[in-house]
Amino acid sequence: MKAIGYRHNHAVDPAHALEDLTLPAPTPGARDLLVRVKAVSVNPVDVKVRRNRPATADKPEVLGWDAVGTVESVGADVQGFKAGDRVYYAGSITRPGANSELHVVDERIAAHAPRSLEDGQAAALPLTSITAWELLFDRLRVPQGGGAGQSLLVVGGAGGVGSILIQLARKLTQLTVIATASRPETRDWCLALGAHAVIDHSQPLSQALKDGGHAPVDYVAALTHTESHYAQIIESLKPQGAMAVIDDMAVLDAMKLKGKSLSLHWEMMFARSMYETPDMAEQGRLLAEVARLVDAGTLRTTASAHYGTINAANLLRAHAFVESGKAQGKVVLEGF
Repeated sequence: MKAIGYRHNHAVDPAHALEDLTLPAPTPGARDLLVRVKAVSVNPVDVKVRRNRPATADKPEVLGWDAVGTVESVGADVQGFKAGDRVYYAGSITRPGANSELHVVDERIAAHAPRSLEDGQAAALPLTSITAWELLFDRLRVPQGGGAGQSLLVVGGAGGVGSILIQLARKLTQLTVIATASRPETRDWCLALGAHAVIDHSQPLSQALKDGGHAPVDYVAALTHTESHYAQIIESLKPQGAMAVIDDMAVLDAMKLKGKSLSLHWEMMFARSMYETPDMAEQGRLLAEVARLVDAGTLRTTASAHYGTINAANLLRAHAFVESGKAQGKVVLEGF
């Protein structure tokens, strides 16, 4: 089968940072779906793994943790899917990625794809929807329908996670949603997705909130550059507030949270599949709910750029765009 991967860790610039490969087709396990991949999207995790996970000439690494496709066959213990079903999912970081014609995924973390979306539009959603959903409802524990009189600051509102988090918070809670963006086009993007207000994260956050007439917030979703914003996030939170973090950083001093009795929550959407937690199937269920909300017109796709067919050259361009820090929404690719 065709696949795209790497044999050595490289920066994104060299032409061989990703390669077109021919690999054996995978064999599904008892709870797996064998999926013929139709579309994928690119996430920051693809870039991080490409930079850091070793590979060899004999054992190349295949990336890609967002896919839409058609089920070719199912494992012996699969109950919720059958051949011919159209599915979407984010997969597991401990297994080969979905940048391949055929891919296997545990049925517990997959769902039927939104009927109202084309393949590329649907491929933009799984990883970021899981991350945003778990961050908002499982980590920060905002109840669906709740949050009246409270506010959420989304740092990096125009990114992949921010783009769906704004929608979930606006549509499924009563929170006042304040996003951050630094360019006119990303500001407009956040407002179009439902943010009540947008502040400029190139300015000190606490001052930008004040300048916009906003009080300190109850919750912060720290989605990007948390290390550089950390002191300002603490300043911007109300006493007894909460922040949830998704990005990596060299250091984070939790003692600074003590004075306001703030809580800190880490969101890692791969944790359930990595450890096969008892509630692993919650990811499949939440993706099914996201699909329902999309088909009802409550949520919209976050796809904003289409980079053509799935091959090494186009994926390299997508990786470079994600690495630039200027990506808005999600980059998708379709077909081999």
